[in-house]
Amino acid sequence: MRRFVVLLLAVCLLACSGPLPQAPSASVAQAAAGSGRPEPVRLWSDASIFTLIGDLIASSQRRVLVEVYELGRSGLIMSLGSRRAAGVDVRVITDPTVAASRRAAQSLDRLGVAERAYPVDDGRHQIDHVKLLIADGEAVVGGMNWGAHSDLNHDYVLETHIPSEIARLVQIFEQDWALAGGRPRPLAAITGQIAQTTPGDEIRTMLEAALTAARHLVLAEVFTLTDPEVIAELAAAHARGLDVRVLLDPNQPYNRRGYEVSKARW
Repeated sequence: MRRFVVLLLAVCLLACSGPLPQAPSASVAQAAAGSGRPEPVRLWSDASIFTLIGDLIASSQRRVLVEVYELGRSGLIMSLGSRRAAGVDVRVITDPTVAASRRAAQSLDRLGVAERAYPVDDGRHQIDHVKLLIADGEAVVGGMNWGAHSDLNHDYVLETHIPSEIARLVQIFEQDWALAGGRPRPLAAITGQIAQTTPGDEIRTMLEAALTAARHLVLAEVFTLTDPEVIAELAAAHARGLDVRVLLDPNQPYNRRGYEVSKARW
C-alpha cells in the first residue's frame, strides 16, 4: 500500500531548509512554511484537534468537505447535519471497510448529508486512509481519525488557509468524490507544495526529494514504516552525516523489520 503520513512528509520538507524552530509548549504550534511563504501553517496535536475540527464545521457558511477513514464521533456527525440543514454544501467520503464509518454513513443519510463510500481495492490492499476537512477557506489534513476514542491517540494535523493549497485540496477531494460516484476524473500529477492523498507517485516523489535534498537533519514520526525504498533513503541520509531520528509505534509488528534495519545502519 503506497500511502504515506502527510505529517512525515511535512517534517521532511521542513528539514531540508535547516534546523527546525523550537515549538512552544502549547498544544498548537506555529510552523513556518519551508518555502518562505508569509502565511502561517498551524500544527495541532492530540485531543485539541477535535476542538479545531468542531469549530471549523460549526462556523462554516459555504462548504464542508470531509474525507476520513474512520468517522464515529456523534457530535461531529450531528454538526455536519446541522450545517447541511443551514444550506451549507456538506459532502462526506468514508472508507466502507470501517464499521464505525458505515454506521456514520447511515446517520448522515438520515440527516440529509450527501455521502459516498470510497471504492477500496482489496486486491491491492488499498484503503481510503485520508483524513481531510475543508471548511470554507480553511483546511485540516493529517493523521487523526474521527473515531469515538481517537482523541486518546497521539497524532497531529496541519491547518492551513493558504489559497493555493486549499484549491489543490479541493481538487483532490473532488477527484475522490467523482471516483466514489463511479465517474473517475483523475488529476494530472504535479510537482508542488501539496501531494495527492491518493495512491500514486506524487507523495513518493515529494518524500524522496525531501530526503535526498536534506542537509542537516531528518525527523520522522510514523505509525508504520515498511517501505524498503524509504528505509533506504533514511539510511542514505544518515550515511551522509545527517542527524536522522525516527519514532515508530511499538505496537505495530510491521515496524520490527524497519527498526532492526535502522539499528544496524545507525
